[in-house]
Amino acid sequence: MEKTVPRRLLLKLLGSRSGIKMDAASAVRVGALFGITENNMRVTLTRLQAAKLLNLIDRGFYALGQQGQTLAKEVGAWRSIEQQVGSWQGEWVGLLTHTQAKRDRKAQRVTARALKMLGMQAITNDFYLRPNNFSAGVGYVRTHLHSLGVDPSAPVFKVAQFDSDMEDKARGLWPVTELEARYQQGILDIEQALGRLPELSLEDAAKESYLVGDSALQQLVFDPLLPDPLINESLRQAFRAKVQEYDQLGEQIWLQFLHESS
Repeated sequence: MEKTVPRRLLLKLLGSRSGIKMDAASAVRVGALFGITENNMRVTLTRLQAAKLLNLIDRGFYALGQQGQTLAKEVGAWRSIEQQVGSWQGEWVGLLTHTQAKRDRKAQRVTARALKMLGMQAITNDFYLRPNNFSAGVGYVRTHLHSLGVDPSAPVFKVAQFDSDMEDKARGLWPVTELEARYQQGILDIEQALGRLPELSLEDAAKESYLVGDSALQQLVFDPLLPDPLINESLRQAFRAKVQEYDQLGEQIWLQFLHESS
């Protein structure tokens, strides 16, 4: 497991469901689970508040600020995104990034993250694709790319009728074998984790549920949501259902932990 970052830890916990709040003492106790010092947690709270990701509300409790809520909504979309996926008719969504300034490294990082979140891969220089399998079509992809910071002048459009060579290249852009193996391994990992939770103390269960859940959620947040016949959709849906089961149990554990901390 990667080292737990206090900023991400606090934002994820406070953004896991609406109405979650935490005081500084609870944040310190949360940090102690992961070996994060009290000073580090308090400094992180102050910086998140200064960045308007957190607000200080009643009686010294912290809750997500407006920017934090926007970030949480973006990350939390994994719970319902599968409902936006429709059947695939063989068409693609294309994006051209040639309008982006090549020397603007911040814009390049933002664009790269947005492309990853929308499952888009480069087929040629500055030309990115994904299957056009969202129910709302190209408009859905365009809206989300722009909301994630992609230059609004970057054209987003429907692509159809590639020649056979380009079609084969497009269909091979994603590491399908690796993705399917990760779905299968993820299901096994979560099943094993579900079996361990009842045997753990509240503190250990809280820590493990965060680590296991965070790893699984990262996989889902950046899943390209490929359609059949490019990938085994049923396997992805089975993995997603298992993650949702674990997420619900993890929420109960953390609510109990935070309640006892307050």
